[in-house]
Amino acid sequence: MTPGNLRVHRYLSNARGRDFAVGDIHGHFSRLDAALAAAGFAPDRDRLFSVGDLVDRGPESRDVLAWLDRPWFHAICGNHDLMTLRRAMNDPLPDVDHRVHGGAWLDACDSGTQARIAACLSALPLAIEVETPHGVVGLVHADFPYDDWQAIHGAAFSPEDEDACLWSIDRYRMQYAQPVRNVRAVVHGHMTLRKPAQLGNVYYIDTGGWQDGGRFTLLDLHTLRPSRIPMVNTPDP
Repeated sequence: MTPGNLRVHRYLSNARGRDFAVGDIHGHFSRLDAALAAAGFAPDRDRLFSVGDLVDRGPESRDVLAWLDRPWFHAICGNHDLMTLRRAMNDPLPDVDHRVHGGAWLDACDSGTQARIAACLSALPLAIEVETPHGVVGLVHADFPYDDWQAIHGAAFSPEDEDACLWSIDRYRMQYAQPVRNVRAVVHGHMTLRKPAQLGNVYYIDTGGWQDGGRFTLLDLHTLRPSRIPMVNTPDP
């Protein structure tokens, strides 16, 4: 998938505050900041986990560097993050025009900034595990192609499986509600929906906070209760 990174990052339980997952951001970090403020997010004790697609489409994509430097913000790789880092490394994905998919912003970055963006995005894991008081919650961008979460740790987990995690919509398209074993819940973005959805113990939380008229959903990973933050009129810079 991405050069040199670990497949899964694990985070110990947060005994001091709350843990939230948020859907696709797509270069709208000011809107995310407003949503966090509306939710009373406390960076000294709370943590935020992104399900990927940090960049493209929005006007603040280069701000990904500052956000990934925040100690309370953690992210996995989405397909847009992969497209961006590959083109920033002068190794674009074949048969995918990144510019058409919202990636033209990268051309305005100088070579040093592009190199830093590539380094930060290439360090993102494919998945995150968060320990909670009620069990481990897994985060993967688009889909999980197995019914057992432990498969992601196995040697048989293939490049095709990694591609499914980044690009697939099969589980949602088939409305496949079989729970994923050996994990409390799995959280996805990628599919932009009008409201959060659940299939078995799989949660879809991209509710278009990056779109005009959309809202960010913050999923409390301790309670698995989603909160759709009301639209905040925050103009893009």
